[in-house]
Amino acid sequence: MVAANRVIAVVSPDSSPVKRAVREAEEKGLLVNATFGRRTRAVIVMDSEHIVLSAILPETVSRRLEGEEAHDEYEA
Repeated sequence: MVAANRVIAVVSPDSSPVKRAVREAEEKGLLVNATFGRRTRAVIVMDSEHIVLSAILPETVSRRLEGEEAHDEYEA
């Protein structure tokens, strides 16, 4: 779980800038891998400079942060 009020952005892990940010966070010890061995589908950027990797789709994470129910969390 993450604190919704501390989330800055929820983005897809596919772009080069996001991949670079993930790599830099790992080097600084600020990366939290919450994928439990599954494929990374969302990257959550926190206000503390931590980056959280999630196996849940960015759209689903966003809906959950807004308080809506989401049941399609692992769809491709």
